[in-house]
Amino acid sequence: MTQQNRSITLQGVYFDGRSSRDQPATLTLDMQTATLQVEGFADQNWPMRTLGVEAPIPGVRRAVTLPGGGRFETRDDAGVSAWERATGRNRALSGVRALESRWWAALAALGVSLGALALFVAYGIPALAQQAAFATPRSVLATFDRETIDVLQGGEYFGPSKLSAARQATLKAEFREVAAWAGGGYPYRLLLRDGEAGGINGLGANAFALPGGTVVMTDQLVALAKSDRELMGVLAHETGHVTNQHGLAGVYQALGLALVTTVITGDIVSAGTFAAAVPAALLRGGYSRAAETQADEVSGKYMLKTYGTTKPLQTILARLEKEDSEESGTPSRQSGPSIFDLLRTHPGTPDRIQHLKQMEAAGKLAPTR
Repeated sequence: MTQQNRSITLQGVYFDGRSSRDQPATLTLDMQTATLQVEGFADQNWPMRTLGVEAPIPGVRRAVTLPGGGRFETRDDAGVSAWERATGRNRALSGVRALESRWWAALAALGVSLGALALFVAYGIPALAQQAAFATPRSVLATFDRETIDVLQGGEYFGPSKLSAARQATLKAEFREVAAWAGGGYPYRLLLRDGEAGGINGLGANAFALPGGTVVMTDQLVALAKSDRELMGVLAHETGHVTNQHGLAGVYQALGLALVTTVITGDIVSAGTFAAAVPAALLRGGYSRAAETQADEVSGKYMLKTYGTTKPLQTILARLEKEDSEESGTPSRQSGPSIFDLLRTHPGTPDRIQHLKQMEAAGKLAPTR
């Protein structure tokens, strides 16, 4: 680099933009004009404002872009930097470069990046998963429900209900009242199944909801309940999982950000291909305590509005936990969380019961009958 009367002369190579061949060249820069000299060719002059300067990359020649597609490259980083300072170009990039040259700044930037990543994993992905769950078309939800039921039936988790036709009709009629109250526009349906037909895979006394509004309740849960009010409290709890899309949000979060992005962007065809993976993810994943509390809130409001008390749901929760404690040591019990654990083995049942008692004491909704 040479510098005279505030002009800067750089030695480098020139590319004309039409071929990959480079030619030795000299670029002279001042405050107003740029002059390119290439041996064997006439000098070229341009107004300074028509030139561009690419950001510096360690180990790579500095590049000045020229009108007409030409390009001048030089290893004289100091000369290009001096020209940038003199003309006020790339001030922000200069600041970034200065930080990159300081190890403590780079270390701090790494720490900030890791912190941001941790926050995104802890809060960003769950939020995206929730939005993706609500954005999933109802037709895809119906596919998820159908595929999951097929997996359960094929795996002999349950069999046809042994309840009488009249008893099934009564329960389905009562559930229609719960579904109408829950709303959300979901095509709710109640499937009654024998939870002991599958032997070691049997569900026992249980109930669970799928994303599209399908709710499964076993004969064993019906037998365990002392009243239909208890059963309706459980079913109202399940509609809370549907309307808040807890199950599907958990699936999306477990399957990863790529799936969340696919659904949010509306790629329905690709989203449909995940249907085969959803059943396994639903069966593996449980609900968070926050999701259970939210579903309990939904059920508690229904119980208070309809019966004036949350006691039926409190009672069956306690009974389910007691039964689970008695059976937890038997070989037939499956280990690990699953969607079937939402009433039986989910931790914090005493806290959930206490919360329902608090709802009732606060009188969140006045009884209607």
